Amino acid sequence: MTTETKRQDGSGAATSQDSLSVVDNRTGKQYEIPIEDGTIRAMELRNIKVDDEDFGLMSYDPAFLNTAACRSAITFIDGDKGVLEYRGHPIEQLAEKSSYLEVAYLLIHGELPTQDELAQWRHMITIHTFVHENIKEFMQGFRYDAHPMGMLLASVGALSTFYPEAAAIKDTETRYLQVIRLIAKMPTLAAFSFRHNQGKPYVYPDNDLSYPANFLSMIYKMTELKYEPDPRLEHALDVLFILHADHEQNCSTSAVRGVGSSQVDPYSAVAAGVAALYGPLHGGANEAVLRMLRRIEKTENVPDFIEGVKAGKERLMGFGHRVYKNFDPRAKIIKAACDEVFEVTGKNPLLDIATELEKIALEDDYFISRKLYPNVDFYSGMIYEALGMPVEMFPVLFAIGRTSGWIAQWREMIDDEEQKIARPRQIYTGPRGLDYVPMHERG
Repeated sequence: MTTETKRQDGSGAATSQDSLSVVDNRTGKQYEIPIEDGTIRAMELRNIKVDDEDFGLMSYDPAFLNTAACRSAITFIDGDKGVLEYRGHPIEQLAEKSSYLEVAYLLIHGELPTQDELAQWRHMITIHTFVHENIKEFMQGFRYDAHPMGMLLASVGALSTFYPEAAAIKDTETRYLQVIRLIAKMPTLAAFSFRHNQGKPYVYPDNDLSYPANFLSMIYKMTELKYEPDPRLEHALDVLFILHADHEQNCSTSAVRGVGSSQVDPYSAVAAGVAALYGPLHGGANEAVLRMLRRIEKTENVPDFIEGVKAGKERLMGFGHRVYKNFDPRAKIIKAACDEVFEVTGKNPLLDIATELEKIALEDDYFISRKLYPNVDFYSGMIYEALGMPVEMFPVLFAIGRTSGWIAQWREMIDDEEQKIARPRQIYTGPRGLDYVPMHERG
């Protein structure tokens, strides 16, 4: 029995106001469990036993819908109010006034940089954008039609073999260098995977360009001596990277923390995040939105599609979110970025369908009552498509922006004294005590 949990015999002894009083109806015993930050510690439930031989109670929470696995000071989300903040700064202000590298500095260091700090940060990342030539040869070994996300997953993991010193995760200077390398090299690996899939020669980084402009150069450059990106595309891509930089304990971030809890090097931990983002329910959601819009074909078909959704015959992609029960704040910003991109590329014909779909859905009580509002995936796919990206590249672009968040979360976990290697419990549902049956007796 811990000092925090007070067992009582039901006699009505005093309890703390910041606690949860629980009566075990199996034994009649009452337990007082402390409440801290709106939570109870799951290990306190272990004190609730039928007898001394009992293991104690566990909580059962598939997909961790209501379980806090860590304390974090990086990202705050209020889903009911549609609030997203990085280190306390509203996403709207950061998207309007900041750059992605400034936001990455904020996530990693905990505060916005001074002018000199940002200049040094940019310089360090810029001079680490190149990858070892062996990495290039490694990527060239993939089939011509290899999925870019699979190539990114493998190449990020391979970096751990090029920087074996990265295993010294408790060495502050060594660890910081890996942070720089990951943020710097992720666009290069992403661009190489794209060019490989396109059957085009790889393009090396251009250290004269900004972070998003350099990525566009590695994607688009052909025979010109120097690629000069349109500043509107450069800015729109920078905004997308900012919006995707972190999003609390999502699937890929949890994967980074879970694998990282084994104290493996950061490249292997981030590779786990890339693997999670590979899944269609995470990084591929905006592709599903595009498929939906193409199936609708034209704005005149939107009302019938809406009725199909309400009848359970269609799925409305890009609406609703597990966390947000209000408008996803990122969706509003991306919608504005669409206009900036389409000024350069021409308007995507799917935009009219998306706008009409959004308008009707936001006025329909069926969707309002279910709090189904556009999320970040609803418009981002159209921007990626306007930039000439095939759908296979959508999660790759997502991964570039999310790298700074993954690394910030990983560093926070490494320095958290309460964190141990991740090891969830289970409820066993299989058979017990079976006797081995010889092969010739098996039916």
